[in-house]
Amino acid sequence: MDESVFDRARMFARGIFEGDSSGHDYHHTVRVHDLARTLCALEGGDEDVVRLAALLHDVDDPKLFGDTGFANARGFMSGEGIDPGTMDRVCGIISQVSFKGRDSVAPDTLEGMIVQDADRMDAIGAIGIARAFAYGGSRGRAIHDPGEPPRLGMSEAEYRSNRGTTINHFHEKLLGLRDMMNTESARRMADRRHEYMVGFLEEFASEWDGLR
Repeated sequence: MDESVFDRARMFARGIFEGDSSGHDYHHTVRVHDLARTLCALEGGDEDVVRLAALLHDVDDPKLFGDTGFANARGFMSGEGIDPGTMDRVCGIISQVSFKGRDSVAPDTLEGMIVQDADRMDAIGAIGIARAFAYGGSRGRAIHDPGEPPRLGMSEAEYRSNRGTTINHFHEKLLGLRDMMNTESARRMADRRHEYMVGFLEEFASEWDGLR
């Protein structure tokens, strides 16, 4: 696939996410693409499909746009003359990427596993912490409420409708992502980011309780 296709995919994503302050901005898309490309070099797979799916993985995100039927991704790929088989592969990957609570699925292709791992990697570590609070703030969620326990093991519907605190989100999702990575390379990369989050939460709790 010609490199210019990926350049236009970046610009397409930039146009959709320009000005976003929820943590699902254009730079998230670029980071997922770059991580996915790194994982693909380590794990194998069709790099063109991985790159295209990574660049388009959020353009039809139900959290942001509702149920679009992949209209944005298909519209872009159709305009680029991407063959129907590749379009179906890319949309199949996109459909399996998102976290859905206990209804989350492991992708059925290596390419899907790589894109999902890259997306989840960007939800943990220092960037993941920043994105969690950005998203919570964009949705009017409290930072923390000690009287509100995390809701563990939610279904997709429960997860989508959940309006809990950002600190609870770490326990409901983020701290579990390391063990949900599909590829060995991603699991190794996730260790450092996971431990960084654990340290942050320990420091947060100590400061919240006035201990230091």
